[in-house]
Amino acid sequence: MNEEFKPYIPADKVTPEMTPTSIIMGLLLAVIFGAANAYLGLRVGMTVSASIPAAVISMAVIRVIMKKDSILESNMVQTIGSAGESLAAGAIFTMPALFIWAEEGVMDTPSLATITIIALFGGLLGVFFMVPLRSALIVQEHGVLPYPEGTACAEVLLAGEEGGSSAGAVFAGMGISAVVKFFVDGLQVVSSTLTIKFSSLKTELSAEIYPALISVGYICGARISSYMFAGGLIGWFVLIPAIVIFGKDITMYPASVSISELYANGGASAIWSNYIKYIGAGAVSAAGIISLVKTLPLIIATFIGAMKSISKSGSASNERTAQDLDMRLVLGAIAVLILGIWLVPAVPVTLLGAIIIVVFGFFFSAVSSRMVGLVGSSNNPVSGMTIATILIATICLKATGDTGVHGMAGAIAIGSVICIAAAMAGDTSQDLKTGYILGATPKKQQIGEIMGSIVAAFAIGGVMILLNTAYGFGTAAIPAPQATMMKMIIEGVMNGNLPWGLIFIGAFISIAVELLGVAALPVAIGLYLPLELSSAIMVGGVIRKIVDKKYSKHDDQSGKGLLFCSGLIAGEGLVGVILAILAVVGVTDKMNLSGMFAENSVIPTALGIVVFVATMIAVYCVASGKKNEK
Repeated sequence: MNEEFKPYIPADKVTPEMTPTSIIMGLLLAVIFGAANAYLGLRVGMTVSASIPAAVISMAVIRVIMKKDSILESNMVQTIGSAGESLAAGAIFTMPALFIWAEEGVMDTPSLATITIIALFGGLLGVFFMVPLRSALIVQEHGVLPYPEGTACAEVLLAGEEGGSSAGAVFAGMGISAVVKFFVDGLQVVSSTLTIKFSSLKTELSAEIYPALISVGYICGARISSYMFAGGLIGWFVLIPAIVIFGKDITMYPASVSISELYANGGASAIWSNYIKYIGAGAVSAAGIISLVKTLPLIIATFIGAMKSISKSGSASNERTAQDLDMRLVLGAIAVLILGIWLVPAVPVTLLGAIIIVVFGFFFSAVSSRMVGLVGSSNNPVSGMTIATILIATICLKATGDTGVHGMAGAIAIGSVICIAAAMAGDTSQDLKTGYILGATPKKQQIGEIMGSIVAAFAIGGVMILLNTAYGFGTAAIPAPQATMMKMIIEGVMNGNLPWGLIFIGAFISIAVELLGVAALPVAIGLYLPLELSSAIMVGGVIRKIVDKKYSKHDDQSGKGLLFCSGLIAGEGLVGVILAILAVVGVTDKMNLSGMFAENSVIPTALGIVVFVATMIAVYCVASGKKNEK
């Protein structure tokens, strides 16, 4: 089936890709998106996917301003530019723990060189690991793994290339989503989350109103969306009620107060933050391993095939769209990076630590690629995989006597490199998927990812030091939620008080789900992520199911739904990045108009309901072609 796939630009046609324009624009966007997402992730625990915003910006500059008809050049800009966002996501989930320990007087504040080197090692490993995996996960799984953001990015670029009604659907979606994002997170006059409380069950059902979430559900489809929602229901309508009802006045680590007091002060969200996230982390870790084991034969076969190309000159195929980086270069670069991880003082790990990094880095990169293939980069629980890495790394370090400050810093260094590598592998997968659809040269995209990683690694250190100096990690302004959890896990293992019971509960939930014949990974992701995300994604999946029943999956009108949803994702991404930049320069506080409704909170909620329902109707109408019916 994959042999029949024909990219937009045929393999025998050569067009500009890696030009001075695309390189300079891409590197600039890598720095901008990296800095903006570092702040955003440290603030709210989530980052904004930069692939589509970068593609839209490049299309506007290259096609509109420069009057050049060069879709692969625009694709190269987004390939390089999105590297900054992914590297930032991996770095902020772990390395702020070092700053928090420094504030507590446990160790010295990490230097700019330390942060840069750790980020560089992780970023490059993530890109190089994906070279031998490209054929297995992008080419052979085409039509199986949707890679929603990679596919959406290709649709955006194709819409700009073809113009007409296709472009209209994309840019209409962009405009609608941009306005919603600005009013919700910029002016803050519309509630971002709708919540219904169930007092008898001691829980609540929530949904975020952002159009991008409905769009992700539409692109992923009903099956994957329902699996994610099922995981959320297990967490919020089974585990939370069970903990509150049966726990009552029990005080259980990691919470320092009784469950009843915790619920009274923070509601179901407090139970989720203190207990369900650990269960979810265990579920994601187990599901990731199960997914890896199931995929292992294909991965090994593909890797062996790539290894065989070492004896050949260059890539295994002479076809332009099948050319990867030379495997001799890839293996040599990985070997140098492993030696660097072991020998460079900035990464305080032993030879054992270096071995853990290369082994877990490769396999978690493969798992990360499959995860983003299912649910997209924005919903990729990289921190869940990092938790598993940090658990194993900390246990190994403690077993070998590497405890105290050195062991704690070593565990974070290992987790940081793995987290960044997994995030970069996921981003690289999305970009390679875009390139596969468009007909880009994989080798040139891989070189672009390397350049973006290097530039972003040098920028992220300065950004993190600046934010820590201005706000302080772990404070109300910059909570750094994932890094705080990583710190707590390491301290828990070193001190022997980690809630293993919660982690194993999650692991066995994944095993049970898998035994039922259901893919455990999307269910585990739904359990790990907040319910308001998976419920909104489920809405998009339901709309897709209805549309697919009305039209065949390849119908032009159904395809318009994909284009429109791609625009909704792009619009929110663009405004999200802009708002993050405005937050860094201190403008967002002046834009905040939420005080207008301080005495009447019903209005923002009512507006949120209107926006949510209007988005659902808009997606259905565009996808079903109602507007075109006479």
